[in-house]
Amino acid sequence: MHINNKNLSKKILSWYDNNKRILPWRVSYKSKKKQYYRILSEFMLQQTQVKTVTPYFTKFVSKIPNLKVLSISNEKKILKLWEGLGYYRRAKNLQRTAKILIRDYNGELPIKFDEIKKLPGVGEYTANALLALVYDQPRIPIDGNVRRVFSRLFNKNIQYKKNTFKIFETSRNADLAEALIEFGALICKPKKPLCNLCNLKENCKFFKDKTYTFQKKKYFIREKKYNIYCYLNKQKKEIALTRNKNLSFLNNFKVPKTQIVMSNRDQKIRGWNYLCNYKNNISNIKMNINLFYKFTKVKPKNFTWYSFDRPTDEFIPSFTKKIFKKVEQLYI
Repeated sequence: MHINNKNLSKKILSWYDNNKRILPWRVSYKSKKKQYYRILSEFMLQQTQVKTVTPYFTKFVSKIPNLKVLSISNEKKILKLWEGLGYYRRAKNLQRTAKILIRDYNGELPIKFDEIKKLPGVGEYTANALLALVYDQPRIPIDGNVRRVFSRLFNKNIQYKKNTFKIFETSRNADLAEALIEFGALICKPKKPLCNLCNLKENCKFFKDKTYTFQKKKYFIREKKYNIYCYLNKQKKEIALTRNKNLSFLNNFKVPKTQIVMSNRDQKIRGWNYLCNYKNNISNIKMNINLFYKFTKVKPKNFTWYSFDRPTDEFIPSFTKKIFKKVEQLYI
């Protein structure tokens, strides 16, 4: 699908110029920081909202100011800065991408779509976004916001996989790409779109027809049961953690002993005390967790003690921090 409407592009850009949010990664096109800021922000914004990303981005660039520093930084430092943002594979892919760019591309982002898409953690959306925002190419990254805007404008369900739109009759390709994303986030909202404030309504079939064909992309959610067993040292107020081998989404991160419940026959191990049941959603997995604990002074093999009272420089995922809060009640 092509959009050949100069007037439509002008309206979107006019709205953007007057209403765009001030975000820390939106720097001048001439700024030397532009490429690094855009790479970092696009990785952080994958499956994460702007309001969540903003403080993480600001802190990250204050500690790791450019692509070169990122490429040689200790992974533990990167993960610590990412702590709480979730989807930690993004952080690892970000550094892998930085190393490739420094080693193979003289620290510059590839200008060809096929090359940029080969970078770790870069799919079609991120490739289109970076080519538009860094190199001003006529590409539109189609996220949920943009897909919704087009679906309403044409009153036609736009398939998510069609994520490249060639925009003609504008010299501001980067601004247009970002304007569409911004417009979908602030005006053409999923529920209760602000049609009264929309300067595109004269072009919008959804507004004229009062019908709505847009269908939100459905994600497959799997529910799984888990038993988590916490070794606790009551006197020192410590919990034992080990490198995860059972949770693919937290591969090699520190967690308590974790068992995937395969059937109703899986029961708690003798000698463990039941604490609570709670739900925790990560990615496309809905976790149904039974939490158990045992007080012991002996550190289990392949485990490390972590104190509830003393902060650590080591990265601890949010998944584990939620467990900390559950078991801390045992020390009150």
